[in-house]
Amino acid sequence: MSYKKSAEKIKVPRFEEAAGFYTSERVSKLMSKVRTANTKPEVAFRKLLWHAGLRYRHNYRKAPGRPDIAFVRWRIAIFIDGDFWHGYNWSQKKDAIKSNRAYWIPKIERNMQRDQEVNELLAAAGWHCLRIWEHEVEKEFGAAFYRVLRFIEEKRGEPWS
Repeated sequence: MSYKKSAEKIKVPRFEEAAGFYTSERVSKLMSKVRTANTKPEVAFRKLLWHAGLRYRHNYRKAPGRPDIAFVRWRIAIFIDGDFWHGYNWSQKKDAIKSNRAYWIPKIERNMQRDQEVNELLAAAGWHCLRIWEHEVEKEFGAAFYRVLRFIEEKRGEPWS
């Protein structure tokens, strides 16, 4: 499978004191607790899918981008993206970042760029991709669940029995 880069990768500076970034012990402790997998919204959403009788793989390594939820049989990949980390409403939110802007702005923009690259890789490999925002799962749980059900139904080509 060949993949052509659509744009130059955004360069993210290393977050270290040598690069001019400083952080307090409190912030460092908070950041060490940030998870990349098995976040609360993701686990809650997976439990609902499981109880609805949908069997999936989580953090499926064989698909590009390691989808949070993968229905291998139908080649459907679902990602539950954190609002901050993946740039929800980014044009407005990036102005609110006050500290370490030289790090956080390129970091989040690179995450957004990587998300797009993963979507393209999945499509090239014959996968269907759906991205759900963290706040949708937390605040509109039922709507997010039915959105996924409709997506699965549409992509697998037959209604639920």
